[in-house]
Amino acid sequence: MSTDEILLEAEDKMIKTEQVVVNEFAGVRTGKASPGLVENILVEVYGSQMRVRELAGITTPEPRQLVIQPWDAGSLQAIEKAIQKANLGLSPTVQGKVIRISFPELSQERRQEYVKIIKKMAEDGRVAVRHVRRDALELLKKAKTAGGVGEEEIENAEKEIQKLTDQYSAKIDTQVLTKEKEIMTV
Repeated sequence: MSTDEILLEAEDKMIKTEQVVVNEFAGVRTGKASPGLVENILVEVYGSQMRVRELAGITTPEPRQLVIQPWDAGSLQAIEKAIQKANLGLSPTVQGKVIRISFPELSQERRQEYVKIIKKMAEDGRVAVRHVRRDALELLKKAKTAGGVGEEEIENAEKEIQKLTDQYSAKIDTQVLTKEKEIMTV
């Protein structure tokens, strides 16, 4: 494996790690309603597990309200149960053929708890980025011992991997600051 391939693979994995962190952040509640809170909840329907976004349209008619409109009215009760089981502190209400979820105002303590949660998620993301770095450095060592790759090329690749690690850790930090501001905004 060439150093370029190792670098490209490492960067690809770091990009995916950042995306995972961003997607996890979408599931953390802020002061306003967001479809990201419920869209990935798994629902037991038709003998299998499906995500809410695959079963229904999710809209935010008001800043503090979500409306979930299933495409099949038969899945209405299953979606409601799945949201209750998800333990997000949400109370879905069935009104005709839609499910409404109203969001109460968050207390300051609850906001701080959410900030702690996203910081933990971000740290897990940074750890994953460092694992990618470690794996890439191991691949470089193997390439060096296998021969065909010069000492200088290995050193340059190691520096490049460290730059990528720093870059993606910084991107995760930026996402944390953005999400923290969103959560703490009253």
